[in-house]
Amino acid sequence: MSDPIIQSSPFRIDESSFRQIYLQYWDKVFAVCYNNLNDSEVARGMVQEIFKSLWERKDELEITTSVERYLVRSAKFKVFEYIRNTTSRREHDEKALADYCNHSHCTENEIMYNSLKSKVDTLVDTLPCQCRNVYKMSREQGLTNREIASNLLISERAVEYHISRALSTLKANLSEYLS
Repeated sequence: MSDPIIQSSPFRIDESSFRQIYLQYWDKVFAVCYNNLNDSEVARGMVQEIFKSLWERKDELEITTSVERYLVRSAKFKVFEYIRNTTSRREHDEKALADYCNHSHCTENEIMYNSLKSKVDTLVDTLPCQCRNVYKMSREQGLTNREIASNLLISERAVEYHISRALSTLKANLSEYLS
């Protein structure tokens, strides 16, 4: 197979070339994601999504630039999308908290909120790896069960199980806040 780095005509992907591309560029795509986010789990998930998309679209995709340039550009778009979604969600949360604080007992409620958030974060960090990833993708990134299943290559039923397990753990350990 010719080197997939530079193409003079549209490049088509088959199983062999995909394997070569994956092995040759995984580290570079990961580096682009990680260097922008400093979160290896999120970066790995993005790399997984990029290569999964590349494979799923192999029959209709025509790469007219170098494969490396295509993958780096895909990684940059993924990072931008993640930052945009995270920033938007954070701004929404901050606005909701500010609106709530304007109504009553701001300081007391903010202290309670921060305490609860800290406790939830600690509990989430103790969840098993897959359960934690599914919970964070659902609650922090706002992905649907279908998107999570697709990203992690698991069934939607497994996603539901992990979310249910995470919520049960949180509920059991946050009883003092639920009264």
